[in-house]
Amino acid sequence: MRAAFAFLFAAFLGAASAAAQDGRALFEARCASCHATEADAPERPGPNLAGIVGRAFAADPRFDYSPAMRRARAAAPAWDEERLARFLEDPEAMVPGLWMGGNGLGQAGERAAVVAFLRNAR
Repeated sequence: MRAAFAFLFAAFLGAASAAAQDGRALFEARCASCHATEADAPERPGPNLAGIVGRAFAADPRFDYSPAMRRARAAAPAWDEERLARFLEDPEAMVPGLWMGGNGLGQAGERAAVVAFLRNAR
């Protein structure tokens, strides 16, 4: 029984790690030109996303957010995985008037992978 549990747990961790690796690749291809995920990274055109899960909206002190994002900060307590996935699907639909360009991630699996990657970004 323990061996089966250990195997299943290892498989789960492997799948989570694979999803985060896929998310890293997607993030680098679609998001990294504007956003960093390391706390000490130089400024980029978009806010730094290190520690985004659990952080308040529009909370990177080095970034000048759009009025729409500042209003979203007043209306939402913090980024969680569900809010991140919704934002990644269609940023403009979630925060109308957002200054961020680009389209969302249309595939649920892609969004889940990027969220898995961002969950560990520090």
